[in-house]
Amino acid sequence: MDEQAGCSPIRRSGEALCRPVRPCEALLAMPELPDVTLYVEALARRVAGAVLEEIRLDVPFVLRSVDPPLHELYGRRVTGVSRLGKRIVIELDGALFLVIHLMIAGRLQWTDAGAKTKPRRGLAAFHFTTGTLVLTEAGSKRRASLHAVRGLDTLAHHDRGGLEPLAATLAQFREALTRENHTLKRALTDPRLFSGIGNAYSDEILHAARLSPLELTSALDDEKTARLHAATQRTLSGWTDRLRAECGNAFPAKVTAFRPDMAVHGKFGRPCPQCGSPVQRIVWAQNECNYCARCQNEGRLLADRALSRLLKSDWPRTIDELEERRAARDQGERT
Repeated sequence: MDEQAGCSPIRRSGEALCRPVRPCEALLAMPELPDVTLYVEALARRVAGAVLEEIRLDVPFVLRSVDPPLHELYGRRVTGVSRLGKRIVIELDGALFLVIHLMIAGRLQWTDAGAKTKPRRGLAAFHFTTGTLVLTEAGSKRRASLHAVRGLDTLAHHDRGGLEPLAATLAQFREALTRENHTLKRALTDPRLFSGIGNAYSDEILHAARLSPLELTSALDDEKTARLHAATQRTLSGWTDRLRAECGNAFPAKVTAFRPDMAVHGKFGRPCPQCGSPVQRIVWAQNECNYCARCQNEGRLLADRALSRLLKSDWPRTIDELEERRAARDQGERT
């Protein structure tokens, strides 16, 4: 793979497991609960009570619905802005809704009415009496979407049904977690089980809970479940509060799941803030899981589907073995 894109080739056994790299460009960051919450709050401050004047589709494919037609929404007043999983919902008079799903690379930009700077072009522009909201998307895959929705019953079709993690009691959290037998990583990121959690914050939650991402939900005892529940709420609420403080009253401009202060997500090869061991990762398809082997898995490395099969007997089993190999390699290079 292309080293410039952040994925290093294997040069010697185990080297690629601990070599610091940037996150792959292919592993783009989908906005999750904290960032979507900031968008919702910033939008509510700007459009609540305002009138939607027009919607301009710069890329017609972004609109994925046919009823109601967009012109039926014009002239209606905004009565609320809310989060539905990772979707943003703008409610208008007459039980009409705009549902925006940013997917991986979608972002929002705001320009106040009367501002000297004209709103940039993107996928779509929403003109309100108070300003213009522009939906943009990096890359060319065009996954972000817009739905115009009529009625609460139709809006419910966009709800994947996941439990709201910040409002969940321990009993509710346990029921959702154990509804199906999955790895903890998969369970936390399943929108049918938990609302708004994705790849980035699941890594941070599991690190805070000191639990392996591949531990099965059926094997979790009461103590670990309580630890995971507390870590989920502490991580999500903590990051939401932190991003609010950083953003202030401005419209969110730096929406990313790769944050400098994160413990493990996007930190492959860098020291774990708790124990100093290099953060590890598992990569599959376009997903990546980051974890600390010492803090979360009793020092054992999790098998990477590609690398462990390639290295076979050369695959290091523990973080200690990996660090011993790295130290021996560094010593050899110095001599």
